[in-house]
Amino acid sequence: MNNNTQFKHQHYAHCESGVMSSMLSHYGLPLSEPMVFGLSSALVFAYLPFVKLSGLPLIAYRSMPKSIIKGLQKSIGLKMKLETFSKPEQGTKRLDKLLAQGKIVGAQTSVYWLPYFPQEMRFHFNAHNLIVVNKQDNTYQISDPVFEQLVEAEEQALQKARFVKGVMAPKGSLYYPTFIPRAIDYPKVIEKSIKKTAKTMLKTPVPIAGLKGMYFLAKHIRRLATKDEHYAKLFLGHIIRMQEEIGTGGAGFRYIYASFLQEASELIHNQALNSASAVMMEIGDEWREFALLIAKAIRPKNKQPIDFEGIATKLESIAEQEKQLYQALMRAF
Repeated sequence: MNNNTQFKHQHYAHCESGVMSSMLSHYGLPLSEPMVFGLSSALVFAYLPFVKLSGLPLIAYRSMPKSIIKGLQKSIGLKMKLETFSKPEQGTKRLDKLLAQGKIVGAQTSVYWLPYFPQEMRFHFNAHNLIVVNKQDNTYQISDPVFEQLVEAEEQALQKARFVKGVMAPKGSLYYPTFIPRAIDYPKVIEKSIKKTAKTMLKTPVPIAGLKGMYFLAKHIRRLATKDEHYAKLFLGHIIRMQEEIGTGGAGFRYIYASFLQEASELIHNQALNSASAVMMEIGDEWREFALLIAKAIRPKNKQPIDFEGIATKLESIAEQEKQLYQALMRAF
């Protein structure tokens, strides 16, 4: 199983959780993507007006890059080796050495510089994760979780994608397991990870994260009524892009977590988690409706004034539904 020629590619919903599911399954610990996502307590919400992407604030629907890897280490006892490099040549040399040892290697990259991405799908996002499986001559064989099949990239192209500058610069980041547990105490780790997620969303002390972050964003949406119309439309369009295009999105992560709750319910025979799964699916649908509401408001053919109040109220309604769900999850054990 340690030989990279035995690797089996699979398509996933999200890059980091997909990479970890593939990697652990390859090395003998089969974990589904939802289980990886749930056990790492990666579901969050954060509105960070002081962190800019193309001049607009960062809106996150999951924890920061690498947190799924780090979260799994804490929850199941996994040990990972993470390496970064100051020089691109060093990073490429190290990657080639690990591949020559028969390892599959996780890497953080920029979507914009990956040559197999269609031009219309490229944007400057520097935290896209993938697995480098092998190298033949000057070409890397890559398992990118968001693609149906294995893809390829020349050495120079992958090196550029790994050493791009800017927000969340990857610095050639590579990672691979050094210890994988043979078994998981599911009743213990499922309860712990779910309660951690619920507490993070319900009780975070800062106003920019969790449910407070949702209300904070709703407040800023209302303020757009006093702003320049062009900026207001850019801001609202940015919300959709962050939700539906970058990093799986608000609805997508809720669907993944719903699948985790369903799988967890079956594993530990907890019916309350199955009920919570159904509610989370409905909340995912609400996030999709929120995005559609914005899309209709900012489309060029719309001649009506933008209903900032209605958009903000919709977001607050979602926050209230999530609050009820997390409270129910705290009572599920």
